[in-house]
Amino acid sequence: MATLNYKFDFMGYRKVAMLASTALVTLSLISLAVNQVEWGLDFTGGSLVEVAYTGPADPVAIRRKLTEAGYTGHVVQYFGSDRDILVRIPPQKNLDTKENARLGDRLIETLRKGSDSPVTLRRSEFVGPAVGDELTNQGGIGLMAALGVVLLYVAFRFQLKFAIGAVIALFHDVIITLGVFSVARWNFDLTVLAALLAVIGYSLNDTIVVSDRIRENFRKIRRANPIDIINVSLNQTLGRTLVTSFTTLLVLFALLLLGGELIRGFAIGLIIGVLVGTYSSVYVASNALLVMNISKEDLALPVKEGADEPNSVV
Repeated sequence: MATLNYKFDFMGYRKVAMLASTALVTLSLISLAVNQVEWGLDFTGGSLVEVAYTGPADPVAIRRKLTEAGYTGHVVQYFGSDRDILVRIPPQKNLDTKENARLGDRLIETLRKGSDSPVTLRRSEFVGPAVGDELTNQGGIGLMAALGVVLLYVAFRFQLKFAIGAVIALFHDVIITLGVFSVARWNFDLTVLAALLAVIGYSLNDTIVVSDRIRENFRKIRRANPIDIINVSLNQTLGRTLVTSFTTLLVLFALLLLGGELIRGFAIGLIIGVLVGTYSSVYVASNALLVMNISKEDLALPVKEGADEPNSVV
């Protein structure tokens, strides 16, 4: 077999990459099993109140006031400016369902009591725990359905081994992204779930581009081993992969810095997903093909009797 020339020997580090990916996925699964994720109000239920002060507000003093009033699990943060405050609070165990539904009104009364400046209510929302449970189930079903559709599409578009490699890469990306949220204790709400679904689409698109070039080179380069063919394919698509990831990250960092609190989780989730997805399209999906012993026979085009053999590259 001939040895092909390429700039970067990606597959030369495939064993190191496999160990690193296995370790990250394992740690993520352990964290998800032990700590789970910090479910947002969309999933747990609870109240969200946005208020405005006439002067600069002090989140520390507001947290102290809510704690002294007997509220637990509350999150107080600035929302756009130092005069706007967002309060998130889960259902309180010492209140019944009807009283928890009125939790926003009770919070406003507490914040206005003893305040040096007027407090204006901007928004008050309540999500019941039943809705939260339904969203959790539907979100999980949505992720599994997306992975199942990807498996079928790639198997039909390419070959079963490519489909398995693509799903392994997507599972790798989703689990590590969830693991980062679990370890960092970042809030997981519907925007983050949307980011995970977007990560699946982004990573799949990158993996398909690489897979298409691998399939093309397996059919065109006749006298080379699979490692060299995959290395050539990865080098040929490297520029496209890096440019796409870089431009996507520019937009996401702009959203993170300038987009406000509501889409911060979405931006963070996608940033992590793009970084991990770029890595997985190079190492995880391609590495999986080598583990499954991909060969020219798996991708050979059927040759009609009497037809000339297509031109090949040595």
